[in-house]
Amino acid sequence: MNWYEKLNQYFPVEEMKSKEHMETLLKEKSDVYHKDEGPYHVLMYAEFDNFSFVDYLFVSKESRGMGLGKKTLQMLKDKKKPIILEVEPVNYEDTDTEKRLRFYAREGFEHASSIGYCRRSLATGEENSMEILYWAPNGESEEEIFEAMKKMYEDIHTYKDTHFYGESYDGVNKVLTFEEGSKEDVLEPFSNPVSN
Repeated sequence: MNWYEKLNQYFPVEEMKSKEHMETLLKEKSDVYHKDEGPYHVLMYAEFDNFSFVDYLFVSKESRGMGLGKKTLQMLKDKKKPIILEVEPVNYEDTDTEKRLRFYAREGFEHASSIGYCRRSLATGEENSMEILYWAPNGESEEEIFEAMKKMYEDIHTYKDTHFYGESYDGVNKVLTFEEGSKEDVLEPFSNPVSN
């Protein structure tokens, strides 16, 4: 299976970019958009001057527990700038969402609970709400993360969107909102050890 097939099998259709979109980003935005892959993982990420954005991180089930996700993230942490990513809200019927949140909590990520993020999928036409997680090595604020997300959304997610999908995504000011203390911390249940 090639890298795109691995991602496509793992991520829901409403979260996937088209293969053409991603290949174009790798080619035309090669100074920013990167792919790191091995037999058991695929990491697609954008690296800007003051932050990194994880677009997709896939670790195969066969290699889970081998520390591959941790090693892959460490490569970005070593750059000593914030790392931002989007995750699905926890769904207790889907144990993967829970495992994912537990993993990021263990890795020192925080939930940007002031940031609202909801975009209409061009593949399904449905509204798709995501949570923003971030790792802030220098104590970056949620406001700074919000500004970084806006840049990423405009430079990566919506890059040539009309060309690839026949229509454009909603504008950044409709998709991303900032309201302090507006949501519960999705990582909290995974951050504290369970006491008996």
